[in-house]
Amino acid sequence: MPAEFFAGLFLKKLIEPKGAFIVGHDKKKRMDIPEDKVGNGITNNILKIVGVMSGKGGVGKSSVTALTAIELKRQGYRVGVLDADLTGPSIPSIFGVTAIPEKIEIGILPVKTKSNIIMMSMNLLLENPEDPVLWRGPVLSTVIKQFWDDVIWADLDYLLIDLPPGTGDIPLTVLQVIPVDEVLVVTGPQDATNLIVRKSIKMLEKLQIPIAGVVENMAYMQCEGCSERIEPFGESYAEAMAFESGLNVLASLAIDPKLISLINQGQTEEYQGMNMELIKEVAEAIK
Repeated sequence: MPAEFFAGLFLKKLIEPKGAFIVGHDKKKRMDIPEDKVGNGITNNILKIVGVMSGKGGVGKSSVTALTAIELKRQGYRVGVLDADLTGPSIPSIFGVTAIPEKIEIGILPVKTKSNIIMMSMNLLLENPEDPVLWRGPVLSTVIKQFWDDVIWADLDYLLIDLPPGTGDIPLTVLQVIPVDEVLVVTGPQDATNLIVRKSIKMLEKLQIPIAGVVENMAYMQCEGCSERIEPFGESYAEAMAFESGLNVLASLAIDPKLISLINQGQTEEYQGMNMELIKEVAEAIK
């Protein structure tokens, strides 16, 4: 049977709410949600929505999303992460979250990380997290809309949206359906990567969505036991790309084995390494 059939069963079983409505930062609507289910308030009120985007896969966009969310949470803000990378979701793994979102009468309750970052991801809805999502663009776009319309985000200061690579159906749906305030663009040091990232920047310009700045990931390695900076990918082209696009590089993040180890263990929230100082500049840029 076609994937759309199974998608329909899935959506009907789990995400079919009765009168649910997610309220963006520019809309407000009261809902009778039990206070013990949503914390301090019963109004979905998201003050700022920030997309995290890259035209190229493999640049560590999801880890940048996670580190930014962790830094904002450490500063005392109420933070949520919407994992919009439906066919390649990695946010739950990065945070070590396996809980299943709970469906109540009016919608879906997202799960929480160890530090109480609110999260919703496709991988939390699969019976086996290794199963592929074999759905076509229209079905994927429908799921994105329901992640926005039917998930009870409650009161948040920041909602970060981890977008999939490229400029296809899902990024376009997110940017057209969800009132995104601005976007962080993640790139790497290689010229080929920056060439593809320019496509995302031009997409955002065509949609007239503000860009907060560029985050260069995996820019260098710090020699253990010395101060030498090693550039495994060679000379960086990120600054030149950002300058040509009229943008600033907010941070150039290092390849840190400590961070990689914690991500592999799902313990990213325990990270205290060099990149957390750099990510503060990213957090400041989206305030």
